[in-house]
Amino acid sequence: MDIETIRKSFRLTADYHTHTVYSKVGPYLHGKGTVLQNAAAASLRGMRELAITDHGPTDFYGLDLKKIPQIRDDIVKAMKRFPSVKIYLGVEADIVDTPNGLDVSEEDFELFDFVNAGYHYVPNCHMIQNWLAFRFPCPESVKEKLRKQNTDRIIRALRSNNIRILTHPGDKAYIDTHAVAKACEETGTLVEINARHRHPDCEELKVFAGYDVKFVISSDAHKPEKVGRYVRSMALALSAGITPDRIVNIENK
Repeated sequence: MDIETIRKSFRLTADYHTHTVYSKVGPYLHGKGTVLQNAAAASLRGMRELAITDHGPTDFYGLDLKKIPQIRDDIVKAMKRFPSVKIYLGVEADIVDTPNGLDVSEEDFELFDFVNAGYHYVPNCHMIQNWLAFRFPCPESVKEKLRKQNTDRIIRALRSNNIRILTHPGDKAYIDTHAVAKACEETGTLVEINARHRHPDCEELKVFAGYDVKFVISSDAHKPEKVGRYVRSMALALSAGITPDRIVNIENK
Protein backbone atom coordinates (compact mmCIF):
# COMPACT_ATOMS: atom_id res chain seq x y z
CA MET A 1 0.00 0.00 0.00
CA ASP A 2 1.48 3.36 -1.01
CA ILE A 3 1.97 6.30 1.35
CA GLU A 4 -0.95 8.37 0.05
CA THR A 5 -3.37 5.44 0.30
CA ILE A 6 -2.26 4.83 3.89
CA ARG A 7 -2.81 8.50 4.70
CA LYS A 8 -6.34 8.33 3.30
CA SER A 9 -7.19 4.96 4.85
CA PHE A 10 -5.92 5.17 8.46
CA ARG A 11 -5.60 7.65 11.29
CA LEU A 12 -3.52 7.70 14.45
CA THR A 13 -5.75 8.01 17.51
CA ALA A 14 -3.01 8.49 20.13
CA ASP A 15 0.69 9.18 20.49
CA TYR A 16 2.09 7.59 23.63
CA HIS A 17 5.75 8.59 23.19
CA THR A 18 6.63 12.29 22.93
CA HIS A 19 9.32 14.47 24.49
CA THR A 20 9.32 18.06 25.70
CA VAL A 21 11.67 20.68 27.10
CA TYR A 22 11.76 18.62 30.29
CA SER A 23 14.19 16.30 28.45
CA LYS A 24 17.35 18.37 28.77
CA VAL A 25 20.94 18.39 29.96
CA GLY A 26 22.05 21.62 31.57
CA PRO A 27 20.90 24.43 29.29
CA TYR A 28 20.61 22.14 26.25
CA LEU A 29 17.07 21.16 25.31
CA HIS A 30 16.77 17.63 23.95
CA GLY A 31 13.03 18.08 23.52
CA LYS A 32 12.20 21.34 21.78
CA GLY A 33 8.53 21.90 22.61
CA THR A 34 6.40 22.51 25.67
CA VAL A 35 3.58 20.29 26.92
CA LEU A 36 1.12 22.85 25.55
CA GLN A 37 2.76 22.82 22.11
CA ASN A 38 2.67 19.01 21.94
CA ALA A 39 -0.99 19.10 22.97
CA ALA A 40 -1.74 21.67 20.28
CA ALA A 41 -0.12 19.44 17.67
CA ALA A 42 -2.11 16.41 18.85
CA SER A 43 -5.35 18.40 18.73
CA LEU A 44 -4.55 19.71 15.25
CA ARG A 45 -4.06 16.15 14.02
CA GLY A 46 -7.33 14.99 15.54
CA MET A 47 -5.83 12.63 18.10
CA ARG A 48 -7.74 11.71 21.24
CA GLU A 49 -4.82 10.87 23.52
CA LEU A 50 -1.26 12.05 24.06
CA ALA A 51 1.49 11.06 26.47
CA ILE A 52 4.37 13.20 27.67
CA THR A 53 7.19 10.71 28.15
CA ASP A 54 10.47 12.44 28.80
CA HIS A 55 13.65 10.47 29.37
CA GLY A 56 14.41 8.57 32.56
CA PRO A 57 16.52 10.34 35.21
CA THR A 58 19.87 8.67 34.40
CA ASP A 59 19.79 9.54 30.71
CA PHE A 60 22.05 12.30 29.40
CA TYR A 61 18.82 14.24 28.84
CA GLY A 62 17.07 12.82 31.86
CA LEU A 63 13.97 14.16 33.56
CA ASP A 64 14.35 15.84 36.94
CA LEU A 65 11.81 13.98 39.07
CA LYS A 66 11.43 17.06 41.28
CA LYS A 67 9.69 18.73 38.34
CA ILE A 68 6.87 16.18 38.17
CA PRO A 69 4.38 18.53 39.91
CA GLN A 70 5.24 21.25 37.39
CA ILE A 71 4.66 18.87 34.49
CA ARG A 72 1.35 17.77 36.01
CA ASP A 73 0.33 21.42 36.21
CA ASP A 74 1.33 21.93 32.57
CA ILE A 75 -0.81 18.93 31.60
CA VAL A 76 -3.86 20.27 33.46
CA LYS A 77 -3.50 23.64 31.70
CA ALA A 78 -3.02 21.97 28.30
CA MET A 79 -6.15 19.84 28.71
CA LYS A 80 -8.17 22.92 29.59
CA ARG A 81 -6.93 24.52 26.39
CA PHE A 82 -7.46 21.38 24.30
CA PRO A 83 -10.26 19.41 26.02
CA SER A 84 -10.58 16.90 23.16
CA VAL A 85 -7.12 15.48 24.00
CA LYS A 86 -6.58 13.30 27.08
CA ILE A 87 -2.99 13.81 28.20
CA TYR A 88 -1.03 11.29 30.27
CA LEU A 89 2.19 11.74 32.17
CA GLY A 90 4.54 8.90 31.36
CA VAL A 91 8.28 8.42 31.19
CA GLU A 92 10.66 6.67 28.82
CA ALA A 93 12.77 4.86 31.40
CA ASP A 94 16.22 3.56 30.59
CA ILE A 95 16.91 -0.16 30.82
CA VAL A 96 19.94 -0.37 33.11
CA ASP A 97 21.56 -2.66 35.67
CA THR A 98 19.52 -1.81 38.77
CA PRO A 99 17.45 -4.03 41.09
CA ASN A 100 14.34 -3.65 38.90
CA GLY A 101 16.25 -3.19 35.63
CA LEU A 102 15.20 0.43 35.10
CA ASP A 103 16.38 3.89 36.11
CA VAL A 104 12.90 4.51 37.53
CA SER A 105 12.51 2.76 40.86
CA GLU A 106 9.48 0.72 41.82
CA GLU A 107 8.56 3.44 44.31
CA ASP A 108 8.69 6.13 41.62
CA PHE A 109 6.27 4.27 39.33
CA GLU A 110 3.43 5.93 41.23
CA LEU A 111 4.57 9.32 39.91
CA PHE A 112 3.48 8.38 36.40
CA ASP A 113 0.34 7.22 34.62
CA PHE A 114 2.46 4.57 32.89
CA VAL A 115 6.06 3.71 32.14
CA ASN A 116 7.65 3.01 28.76
CA ALA A 117 11.20 1.66 28.63
CA GLY A 118 14.00 1.21 26.14
CA TYR A 119 17.75 1.20 25.64
CA HIS A 120 19.57 4.54 25.49
CA TYR A 121 23.18 5.61 25.64
CA VAL A 122 23.34 6.40 29.33
CA PRO A 123 26.78 7.15 30.82
CA ASN A 124 27.95 3.71 31.91
CA CYS A 125 30.52 1.21 30.64
CA HIS A 126 27.98 -1.26 29.25
CA MET A 127 26.24 1.32 27.07
CA ILE A 128 29.54 2.80 25.88
CA GLN A 129 30.40 -0.71 24.66
CA ASN A 130 27.01 -0.89 22.93
CA TRP A 131 27.58 2.51 21.32
CA LEU A 132 30.96 1.44 19.94
CA ALA A 133 29.73 -1.96 18.72
CA PHE A 134 26.60 -0.52 17.12
CA ARG A 135 28.49 2.11 15.14
CA PHE A 136 31.87 0.68 14.30
CA PRO A 137 33.18 -2.65 13.00
CA CYS A 138 33.84 -5.11 15.80
CA PRO A 139 34.30 -8.88 16.21
CA GLU A 140 31.16 -11.01 16.07
CA SER A 141 32.10 -12.47 19.45
CA VAL A 142 31.77 -9.00 20.99
CA LYS A 143 28.40 -8.45 19.33
CA GLU A 144 27.13 -11.80 20.56
CA LYS A 145 28.27 -11.11 24.12
CA LEU A 146 26.51 -7.74 24.09
CA ARG A 147 23.43 -9.24 22.43
CA LYS A 148 23.07 -11.74 25.27
CA GLN A 149 23.63 -9.11 27.97
CA ASN A 150 21.20 -6.67 26.35
CA THR A 151 18.55 -9.34 25.86
CA ASP A 152 18.87 -10.56 29.45
CA ARG A 153 18.50 -7.01 30.78
CA ILE A 154 15.42 -6.29 28.66
CA ILE A 155 13.72 -9.52 29.70
CA ARG A 156 14.51 -8.89 33.37
CA ALA A 157 13.09 -5.36 33.13
CA LEU A 158 9.94 -6.61 31.39
CA ARG A 159 9.34 -9.33 33.97
CA SER A 160 10.13 -7.11 36.98
CA ASN A 161 7.95 -4.13 36.06
CA ASN A 162 4.62 -3.17 34.55
CA ILE A 163 6.04 -1.64 31.37
CA ARG A 164 3.46 -0.42 28.90
CA ILE A 165 5.62 0.00 25.78
CA LEU A 166 9.03 -1.39 24.87
CA THR A 167 10.45 1.53 22.91
CA HIS A 168 12.40 1.08 19.68
CA PRO A 169 13.61 -2.50 20.39
CA GLY A 170 16.80 -3.27 18.49
CA ASP A 171 17.89 0.34 18.26
CA LYS A 172 21.14 1.37 19.97
CA ALA A 173 21.85 -2.17 21.14
CA TYR A 174 21.92 -5.65 19.59
CA ILE A 175 19.23 -7.99 20.91
CA ASP A 176 17.86 -11.48 20.38
CA THR A 177 14.59 -10.41 18.75
CA HIS A 178 12.90 -13.79 19.22
CA ALA A 179 13.65 -13.86 22.95
CA VAL A 180 12.50 -10.27 23.45
CA ALA A 181 9.33 -10.89 21.44
CA LYS A 182 8.55 -13.93 23.59
CA ALA A 183 9.00 -11.85 26.75
CA CYS A 184 6.68 -9.14 25.38
CA GLU A 185 4.12 -11.87 24.63
CA GLU A 186 4.38 -13.24 28.16
CA THR A 187 4.13 -9.83 29.85
CA GLY A 188 1.60 -8.19 27.53
CA THR A 189 4.01 -5.38 26.68
CA LEU A 190 3.27 -3.32 23.57
CA VAL A 191 5.97 -3.39 20.88
CA GLU A 192 6.74 0.02 19.47
CA ILE A 193 7.01 0.83 15.77
CA ASN A 194 9.07 3.98 16.07
CA ALA A 195 8.77 6.82 13.57
CA ARG A 196 12.12 8.36 14.53
CA HIS A 197 14.52 5.41 14.64
CA ARG A 198 15.51 2.72 12.14
CA HIS A 199 14.70 -0.13 14.49
CA PRO A 200 12.74 -2.25 14.70
CA ASP A 201 13.07 -2.61 10.93
CA CYS A 202 10.89 -4.70 8.64
CA GLU A 203 12.70 -7.99 9.27
CA GLU A 204 12.68 -7.46 13.04
CA LEU A 205 8.97 -6.62 12.96
CA LYS A 206 8.31 -9.84 11.06
CA VAL A 207 9.83 -11.69 14.02
CA PHE A 208 7.69 -9.80 16.52
CA ALA A 209 4.63 -10.43 14.35
CA GLY A 210 5.16 -14.17 14.80
CA TYR A 211 4.34 -13.84 18.50
CA ASP A 212 1.08 -12.97 20.23
CA VAL A 213 1.90 -9.31 20.79
CA LYS A 214 0.20 -6.00 20.11
CA PHE A 215 1.92 -3.05 18.50
CA VAL A 216 1.83 0.72 18.93
CA ILE A 217 3.02 3.39 16.51
CA SER A 218 4.87 6.22 18.24
CA SER A 219 6.26 9.45 16.85
CA ASP A 220 9.02 9.69 19.49
CA ALA A 221 8.63 13.38 18.73
CA HIS A 222 11.31 15.73 20.01
CA LYS A 223 9.63 18.68 18.30
CA PRO A 224 5.91 19.54 18.35
CA GLU A 225 5.64 19.36 14.56
CA LYS A 226 6.66 15.70 14.71
CA VAL A 227 3.87 14.70 17.14
CA GLY A 228 1.52 12.21 15.51
CA ARG A 229 3.82 10.94 12.75
CA TYR A 230 2.51 7.56 11.63
CA VAL A 231 2.30 7.12 7.85
CA ARG A 232 5.72 5.63 7.17
CA SER A 233 5.50 3.50 10.32
CA MET A 234 2.15 2.18 9.12
CA ALA A 235 3.69 1.33 5.76
CA LEU A 236 6.49 -0.51 7.55
CA ALA A 237 4.00 -2.45 9.65
CA LEU A 238 2.00 -3.54 6.61
CA SER A 239 5.20 -4.57 4.83
CA ALA A 240 6.03 -6.77 7.82
CA GLY A 241 2.61 -8.43 7.63
CA ILE A 242 1.19 -6.69 10.70
CA THR A 243 -2.54 -6.15 10.27
CA PRO A 244 -4.11 -2.89 11.49
CA ASP A 245 -6.14 -4.66 14.19
CA ARG A 246 -2.87 -5.52 15.99
CA ILE A 247 -1.90 -1.84 16.29
CA VAL A 248 -3.66 -0.35 19.31
CA ASN A 249 -3.67 3.30 18.19
CA ILE A 250 -4.68 2.94 14.54
CA GLU A 251 -8.21 3.10 13.17
CA ASN A 252 -9.81 3.20 9.74
CA LYS A 253 -10.94 6.57 8.41
